[in-house]
Amino acid sequence: MWIEETKNGKYKFVEQYTDYMTGKRKRVSVTLDKKTAAAKRTAMETLTRMIEQHQNVTPEEKELTFSELVDKYREYQKLSVKAATYARNYYACETLKKMLNPDILVNRLTANYIKECFLHSGKANSTLNEHRVRLFALLNWAYENDYIQDVSFLKKIKPFKAQTKKEKVQDKYLEASEVQKLLSAMDSEKWKLLTKFLLLSGLRIGEAVALNAADIDFQNHVIHITKNYDSVNKVITTPKTLCSIRDVFMQQELEKLCKNIILYTKAEGLALGYRTKLFMCSSKGNYLNYYSFNKYLRENAAKAIGRQITAHTLRHTHASLLLAQGVPIDTISRRLGHENSIVTREIYLHVTKKLTELDNEKLKTAHII
Repeated sequence: MWIEETKNGKYKFVEQYTDYMTGKRKRVSVTLDKKTAAAKRTAMETLTRMIEQHQNVTPEEKELTFSELVDKYREYQKLSVKAATYARNYYACETLKKMLNPDILVNRLTANYIKECFLHSGKANSTLNEHRVRLFALLNWAYENDYIQDVSFLKKIKPFKAQTKKEKVQDKYLEASEVQKLLSAMDSEKWKLLTKFLLLSGLRIGEAVALNAADIDFQNHVIHITKNYDSVNKVITTPKTLCSIRDVFMQQELEKLCKNIILYTKAEGLALGYRTKLFMCSSKGNYLNYYSFNKYLRENAAKAIGRQITAHTLRHTHASLLLAQGVPIDTISRRLGHENSIVTREIYLHVTKKLTELDNEKLKTAHII
């Protein structure tokens, strides 16, 4: 390190280093007011840090703790994923830190160590499998970015055997008779309108909450889906996937409901003194609270049909009702805004089987000749 005096009477401390990636000589410098022994120590520490930052040395040369790896993963995710995904993964990683020990060195992780930590956490196997998925994503990212030397041991960590009964396909949607029971049991007009809207449109709850009245295009009989409401961070984001940006055709039943909802929102705004551009909104003209709706839906479903459901169940119900009326699965997939859905195909097979059984029952007593 050497010192150069500047024109304004300050001192520039300069150091040279050889770039790890290119082999070329480079310089870093820092300017301070004095050149005392204390200033020299400060300059040396600062220049050392600057060189470390500039050097593109592979991260694996420094032994990272699990906590440090998580910090780096979060820095990457801030720039690469939506706020809702970041928030979900943030808390998932906090749990992993507690389960595995934040100070464990990443390159010392083994399959046995991870399995022991998971099993001694006292969590249900279904929950452990969720943590396993997040851990795999984290460690594979670390491997791809040279923070861990080897992840082949992950192959030894198999999914934990589920202790809960597998959810039946028919539990993922409502039958037509259950829909009527549910709607009849609802005493909140606003939540009833939203429930009907989700049933008739197949929209995701975030897509529905984000809608402005202007998105309902009565002239062309479509609903323009271009955004999503992130209920965790309370912001508008882009839809889930590129396929989610779409126009949903309004059949007569849906179009009539949309007109009623707009009238309801306007009337409520006049009564409560708010103005809003939203299609549906809270009593203050703000975005609807997803958690309040889901709680209301869950409790009313439990009373009306004997089981709890979520807003997403209404989306699956929309698919099942269309399938029962002979609408092709590809048409439904485009309407729902995705290229492929395992659940939609499971429902398709189940509904098709039920319809075949009903047809066979009718044919049993048929006299053709």
